[in-house]
Amino acid sequence: MSAPRTLTPRVDSELSARFGRSAAAVDEGHWMRTSDVEPWLRERARAHRLRVRRVPFEDLDGWSFQEGTGNLSHRSGRFFTVEGLRTTGGPGSEDAREQPVIHQPEVGILGILVKEFDGVLHFLMQAKAEPGNPEPVQLSPTVQATRSNYTGAHGGSRVRYLDHFIRTGGGRVLVDTLQSEHGEWFYRKSNRNVMVETSGHVEADDDFCWLTLGQIGALLRRDLLVNMDSRSVLAGAPMPGAEPGALCSDVALHSWLATHRAGSDMRSGLVPLAGLRGWQRGPASIESTSRGGFRVVAVQVEAEKREVPGWSQPLVEPTEHGLSAFLLRRFDGVPHLLAHARTEGGLTDVVELAPTVQGVPEEPSARGRTLFLDEVLSGASERTLFDARHSEEGGRFLNAVSRYAVVEAGPDTASRTPPPGYLWVTPGQLGDLVRQGRYVNVQARTLISMLATGAVAL
Repeated sequence: MSAPRTLTPRVDSELSARFGRSAAAVDEGHWMRTSDVEPWLRERARAHRLRVRRVPFEDLDGWSFQEGTGNLSHRSGRFFTVEGLRTTGGPGSEDAREQPVIHQPEVGILGILVKEFDGVLHFLMQAKAEPGNPEPVQLSPTVQATRSNYTGAHGGSRVRYLDHFIRTGGGRVLVDTLQSEHGEWFYRKSNRNVMVETSGHVEADDDFCWLTLGQIGALLRRDLLVNMDSRSVLAGAPMPGAEPGALCSDVALHSWLATHRAGSDMRSGLVPLAGLRGWQRGPASIESTSRGGFRVVAVQVEAEKREVPGWSQPLVEPTEHGLSAFLLRRFDGVPHLLAHARTEGGLTDVVELAPTVQGVPEEPSARGRTLFLDEVLSGASERTLFDARHSEEGGRFLNAVSRYAVVEAGPDTASRTPPPGYLWVTPGQLGDLVRQGRYVNVQARTLISMLATGAVAL
């Protein structure tokens, strides 16, 4: 693994070049200037008029705590449930840990429709309001829907543009993978992340606009404009250019990750929400009795321009903002990111590649202060290639915001031979793993989307 390896291109070179041309179109596209997108989003926010207020659990319409288990579920048996999660083992831990978790076994669709205008690929993005967003409306995928939503379990209107992603022959599939969601708050949740190119006429509704990859990249450099689902899908975009000098081969990378998955002693499973050790249920929240990182709350939502005009639901609310950051170094001129094989109880495969640092900045790890945290927090402006705040999924999380950063490190702070559990990988290797599905966690995919769209220039 110590010798540089020559890597062959992983994606179709012609397609990669087309994405590269779209990423180079930063200031304007065929339909809109980049400077006009934020005013357009504000105008759509006024049209949506989303109102969210906290309510006691007893005021949730259609939701109730089940007898016996205490699990919080919807009367339809669809959507999701809030249950208990029990984990044992894992890095630095000997005791069993319990917490609430969202259980949503159905697979949703996160789809972006792609079309060429004037020889440049454009992406159909939606101005979508979500109850948990700190900003009412953000740029979302063309289709962002759970199976319960797009099969009509909510009794609302049909999801627009859905046929492009569920109908055979609806267009050229560019990316199509199953990806995990937050392994700390979901139990084995997956979404289908898909991009489909169409050559036919597509009428853009008032809440949709066509943007180039470069325009989206410029917007990713600003706080709270592009939602988590968009970032997850865009992480699968093929990045142009070969990487002739990765520190480890693709086979060695797969072997390294497989070894961590096979060697993990973490075990996790669902348990009743009632009686979770270290948690208590009040009239309006489920909270940790010690210093917990999140709580479960209930909200009532009134919305316009949604499939249904109003509803109520539980949401997970973090108690602090998070931090996710990659350290970057160049070896023989080739950029590498320091990835972490992170164990999370809600992941299907237990271990996925994560950013160098992920968590709450003030929160110590199980074995002391989080590795490389000081290097990220002390990164000087000239070494910080990217730094912006982005929200997590607003349909399940309330005011969940993390700082995302890419910081260039030197040999004194991040050596060529990293500690166990960390590995230097190239952006192309990470992008290739994203397109294979469930190898790269959602926080790392957000940062990879910055590379794929040109928000971070290496």
